[in-house]
Amino acid sequence: MMRFRALLLTAAICSATAAQARPMKAAVFDLELVDTSQESERGERADQTRRLALASAELKRLLAQSDQLDLADLTPKAATIGDKSPLSKCNGCADDIARDLGADLAVTGVIQKTSNLILSFAVEIKDVRDGKFVRGGQVDIRGNTDETWLRGVRWLVKNRLLAEPLPERP
Repeated sequence: MMRFRALLLTAAICSATAAQARPMKAAVFDLELVDTSQESERGERADQTRRLALASAELKRLLAQSDQLDLADLTPKAATIGDKSPLSKCNGCADDIARDLGADLAVTGVIQKTSNLILSFAVEIKDVRDGKFVRGGQVDIRGNTDETWLRGVRWLVKNRLLAEPLPERP
């Protein structure tokens, strides 16, 4: 009987710990392109628009796959996101949108294109309750191909965003 009680107590403690260790909910927004290269005068390029979508999808996939974050569905705020874009210039509106979605964190990022060979990726994670920076990172890549963009995102997630465990919900 004593052994059974000890087993029940252990199970209850493990269950309570697992319930407390839920990942934080994150609104992961699409990456944005800031083109400061001489090519920007030519207008939007279909290949870069596609790469931006590809890199954004990879960022979301890697963060969701990590089990450190529970990704929020952005669909209910799609119109607002479109109206406020670019989010990098909306003075914190991404935090407001994330909060409205019930998220704890907002994940935003910018890819700056300096030339066709030099690009810089920067992503930050902020706590929407107080606006404080939680984690972030930046990586420069050389080359404007699907492979280099994906490599940049993967490196950034592995070595900066998820290099250490993210905070859990209180």
